[in-house]
Amino acid sequence: MPLFDLTGKHIAVTGASSGFGHHFAGVLAAAGASVSLGARRVERVEARAEEIRAAGGSAVGATLDVTSRESAEAFFAAAEADLGPVNVLINNAGIEAGAKTYMMIDEDDWDSVIDTNLKSAWLMSKLFTERVVANKLKSGNIINVSSITDTRTIKGQFPYAVSKGGLTRMTEVLALEAPRFGVRVNALAPGYILTDVSRILLESDMAPEFMKGIPLRRFGEFDDLDGPLLLLASDASSYMNGSVVVVDGGHICASL
Repeated sequence: MPLFDLTGKHIAVTGASSGFGHHFAGVLAAAGASVSLGARRVERVEARAEEIRAAGGSAVGATLDVTSRESAEAFFAAAEADLGPVNVLINNAGIEAGAKTYMMIDEDDWDSVIDTNLKSAWLMSKLFTERVVANKLKSGNIINVSSITDTRTIKGQFPYAVSKGGLTRMTEVLALEAPRFGVRVNALAPGYILTDVSRILLESDMAPEFMKGIPLRRFGEFDDLDGPLLLLASDASSYMNGSVVVVDGGHICASL
C-alpha cells in the first residue's frame, strides 16, 4: 500500500545480525527502503545485506558496537557514504544476562545489559539527531524496540526487564524533546516471540503453562511484527510520537 511505502527512505537497524533486526531488515527493504545493518558480528550483517541485494533490495552491512561512541559514529559515516543520509533509526540491539534474579547477577551482568539495551539507545539517538540537523533533513524518525517486560515481568529477568522499562520511558522523554529537531520517537514492544533472548523460557518445560496466560493462546511469530513495524517506519505514523505499540497477543492485559 502506498501509505506504508518506504521508497526513498534510508533506515539504519542496530543489532541486525540475528533475531528481530535480521528479520526487520528484509521487511523494510521489501517495502522499498535502503537499509544499513549494524552489529558486532559484521560477517553476518554483510551476508544478510547480500541476501537483500540478491532479492532486488538495497542494503549494506557494517560493523557496529552500540556501546562505543567511536564505533557508532563510524557506522553512521559508513552508512551515509553508501546510501545517503539516514532518515529512520531502529534501536534494536539488545542482550540479556540469562535467567537470573537481582541477587544472582554481578556488576558485569548489570553493566553489560544496561549499556547495550539502554545507554546505547540514547547514544545512537543523539548521534542520529545530530546527523538529521547536520544534513538539514526536514524530519527524522526513531523507533526503539522495547518489550512487554517494561510493564509486566517474571522472576529471573533482571536486569533485562529494568532496561526495557527504562527504554520505554526514554521513548516518552525523547518524544518530548526531539521534535524541536524535526525528529519523532516511538517504540515497538513485542511480547514473547522465539528469539535468542527468549529461547531459554519458550523452549523450557514452563512454556505450555506460560502460554495459557496469553489470551490468543500462542507465542508470537516474527511476521506478527511486520505490520506494526511498517506503520512506525513509514509516513503512515506521521502524527504518532511517544507511542508504545504493543504486539503481544493481549499478554499484558491478561488476568492475574
